[in-house]
Amino acid sequence: MDFALKVAKDSATIEAGDLAEMKRHGFSESDIWDIGSIAAFFSLSNRMANMSAMRPNREFYTMGRG
Repeated sequence: MDFALKVAKDSATIEAGDLAEMKRHGFSESDIWDIGSIAAFFSLSNRMANMSAMRPNREFYTMGRG
């Protein structure tokens, strides 16, 4: 979670030690890429939605909720 938060909030400070820490926890380079890219995309899409005042349509609130 620390790595994903760093990607989302302060990605310019990511350094080799962050990647080494992820590997120490058993994540492969592919895993690290996936975690980082998902966190980055999530941040991007939320910031764009907030910037443009985009809100879900009414149907969104009923999707997947029993």
